[in-house]
Amino acid sequence: MTTSSAVAPAPLATRLHRRRARVQAHPRGLLYGFVAVHAAVFLVLTPLMIGGGVSGDLPLYRLWATGALSDGVWPVLDFSWVYPAGAIVPIVLPNVFGEQHYQFVWLALLTTLDAVALWLLTDRGRWTVDNEAAWWWLLVTLLLAPVAFLRLEGFSAPLVVAALMLLSRRPRVAGLLLAVATWIKVWPAAVVAAVVVGSRHRVVVVRAGVLVTMVVVSCVLLGRGTDDITSFVTMQSGRALQLESTLATPWLWMAMLRVPGASVYQNVALATREVMGPGDTWMINDSTQVMLAVLMLLAGVLAVATFGLPVSGGFRRRGPAASAGPVTVVVARDRGGEFGTVLLGALTLTLAFVVFNKVGSPQYLLWIVPIVAVGYSARPEAFRTPAVLTAWASGLTTLVFPILYRPLIELNPLAVLVLGARNSLLVVLFCWCTARLVRLAVVMVRSEAFEVRVPLVATSAS
Repeated sequence: MTTSSAVAPAPLATRLHRRRARVQAHPRGLLYGFVAVHAAVFLVLTPLMIGGGVSGDLPLYRLWATGALSDGVWPVLDFSWVYPAGAIVPIVLPNVFGEQHYQFVWLALLTTLDAVALWLLTDRGRWTVDNEAAWWWLLVTLLLAPVAFLRLEGFSAPLVVAALMLLSRRPRVAGLLLAVATWIKVWPAAVVAAVVVGSRHRVVVVRAGVLVTMVVVSCVLLGRGTDDITSFVTMQSGRALQLESTLATPWLWMAMLRVPGASVYQNVALATREVMGPGDTWMINDSTQVMLAVLMLLAGVLAVATFGLPVSGGFRRRGPAASAGPVTVVVARDRGGEFGTVLLGALTLTLAFVVFNKVGSPQYLLWIVPIVAVGYSARPEAFRTPAVLTAWASGLTTLVFPILYRPLIELNPLAVLVLGARNSLLVVLFCWCTARLVRLAVVMVRSEAFEVRVPLVATSAS
């Protein structure tokens, strides 16, 4: 007599893992995922678009665009602007087809750029199976959807992804893309700095950047807007502590704990919330200088990690081998050597841009995401920790804005704690990147074999 026993169902986590593995192994899984994410955004915003409405920061963008095309009043050319002059193009372009279609055209342009970025992340469509970096990028884009699709970073982020993916093979195109992205939003300047310091393609990239800059400046000169071409710098430097910035955390807690003189208030001119309190003057006045000093210091560390210590007649390490005379550092040509160092440097500099900035907005996570996505694609093991921390920070960012933003303004303890957790993750990630960049510099200085570039992390093969 035989007995049959029922097979216990697999745990939910196991079933989900198997299903995810099947989706990732499907040749068209990434395509379906991309379509699903972007179609969901279009679907959610369809009722708004049918009525000719706009969401997020787009009402302000459309106002500027209408003023430019209908009234002849252009940002930068006719008044000081908070954005670089290049941002005029993505802001005005959707209005060419009429105010009623602004939201739809905006989303169509972003979807196109995202598609190009995904195409490059998958090696021009050749790596679509088990591509964790591409799936990670789609996930974080979905997590940050309220800002990824409704703010200017939605344009600059895929441009940076494309530039970094093309840096090794098409450095001139990469330089053009980085320059364009920088003239839309300033933050890609940190990526440009890392490329200039750490990449052998620095000359090509700089030339491309100069070309784009000359075109932008020439257009502004023709429009007689020279007085306001740098207004995006002066307007930012004169701001107070924004509510969500990392540097504002102590004063936000003071306001929550009802410390006399500490409060959250509305900056009407810039349409943002700021925080004030005892002892905030030095932070408001000096934080920009501190940020610049940190950026310069980190750029120096990146230079040492790339070349070693400079000495008379060349680069050579300090120590017993110094007597052998100047030596040339031969940088590895693979994506794990020079390219990995550039990516780590770019991520560290960009995080410094975020952590030491008195201005902080939810879209600032989109400054970090492109670098992590490309790094995760090139060196999965080395960038796994940044990928995990960035994904968690992205989820908490969307939880803060727009979900808990009103309670945050009202100093709800839960909202303040969530924001504090997000800012803590950014600080931890910055420290992680800085520690590894310093370690690379130390290894470069102490290494006995300068002929071989040390990779970001040790591997079994090495």
